[in-house]
Amino acid sequence: MWPDNRIARDAHYLYRYDRHGRLTEKTDLIPEGVIRTDDERTHRYHYDSRHRLVHYTRTQYAEPLVESRYLYDPLGRRVAKRVWRRERDLTGWMSLSRKPEVTRYGWDGDRLTTIQNDRTRIQTVYQPGSFTPLIRVETATGELAKTQRRSLADALQQSGGEDGGSVVFPPVLVQMLDRLESEILADRVSEESRRWLASCGLTVEQIQNQMDPVYTPARKIHLYHCDHRGLPLALVSTEGTTAWYAEYDEWGNQLNEENPHQLQQLIRLPGQQYDEESGLYYNRHRYYDPLQGRYITQDPIGLKGGWNFYQYPLNPISNIDPLGLYEFKSKNIDDIGIFALAMCNGESINENKEYGGLICKKQGEYFPMNPISSNDNDSVDLRNIKCPEGSERVGDYHTHGFYSDDKGNKVTKENDVYDSLNFSSKDLTNSYMNGMGKKEYSSYLGTPNNTYLKYNPKAKGNGVTIIRQGSN
Repeated sequence: MWPDNRIARDAHYLYRYDRHGRLTEKTDLIPEGVIRTDDERTHRYHYDSRHRLVHYTRTQYAEPLVESRYLYDPLGRRVAKRVWRRERDLTGWMSLSRKPEVTRYGWDGDRLTTIQNDRTRIQTVYQPGSFTPLIRVETATGELAKTQRRSLADALQQSGGEDGGSVVFPPVLVQMLDRLESEILADRVSEESRRWLASCGLTVEQIQNQMDPVYTPARKIHLYHCDHRGLPLALVSTEGTTAWYAEYDEWGNQLNEENPHQLQQLIRLPGQQYDEESGLYYNRHRYYDPLQGRYITQDPIGLKGGWNFYQYPLNPISNIDPLGLYEFKSKNIDDIGIFALAMCNGESINENKEYGGLICKKQGEYFPMNPISSNDNDSVDLRNIKCPEGSERVGDYHTHGFYSDDKGNKVTKENDVYDSLNFSSKDLTNSYMNGMGKKEYSSYLGTPNNTYLKYNPKAKGNGVTIIRQGSN
């Protein structure tokens, strides 16, 4: 049943929506004449004025089983959640816990990088310019407490008085000491800092002796093994053993899991985090229900995300939606070129490193593959990259990093030796060769001033056009 393109019932549940098209209630569907004592559970969803899920409850026979509340920052990113679970109190009565489980989240732009509760902190390092996880770092909360230390400026102020008491430094001196401390910890003390210390009759070693010791916490490090979309399939320890393994269907439902070390691996399809209490996947701007393969609220960008306000990409095998807004595909190859460069050009400029990837086409629609990076001063190598089965390569994109000298060091625009604002002759030759025998082929370039260029080897003239103008 699909009134207003909303599922009213399926084989397992009855669904209710409010006037904004938001799912408000999901109840177990029990066939007439069937008695199932474990069912008749009701899930209720409550939203704020910006259509964000802020409160969830699950009850059974009117008794609460789980309750959770969600908090967001001004950018709409979820920064905390509190979960109360049903437990037995000291009198033997079953009720929701008095103290909630609190989880806090840290972000890098639209990517969720940190999850922390009272037991552990889990940090994720992603493939640059994408939502594909690479490294997982887990640190026990007790270990984090041991890392607390005074800054160099605080240590000197607390014992810097003539009588051994405290003293207050001017802000400029605190700033200089903070910079010196960061240089000492990185073992890269600048000549400027050494001269400043010498003028005060001090050495780096003397200052280092005044610093609180640095404690390095014990960490568990695992590497992610993901499929072509970025869905984690395994966690591998630094010793090379598989510490966690799972299988999923096309829509992200977990079919099987092997977790001998009880690792909390919550990442699902790109941009998604599993909420155990509700069974939903938090997907940045919305919540995704893997059992339905669709979102529980309408698309916040309206028709820009497609005619179906609730749909996840109809082909989840090759397409993704890490922001909960739209899948990354288009019938216009230039849209994909611009989007692909926007994913990685900022990091490319900051790191002065090339990034690049392929543009593929399937059934008349274009989509980008996740970017890969180059090594040091090398050009990004796309020769061993292939489009997913059933699609064809129709283009590529890459970046030039920042303006550089012949050793790869950042320089001003005037001292750039690579002509980084334009396609190189090698870029043009590679594009021409890759387009041979194809009906269409386009290459896209991200430059240090954020101008995006397109080269069509089959066009008349030099084939180079500006598709997005950056700064001068």
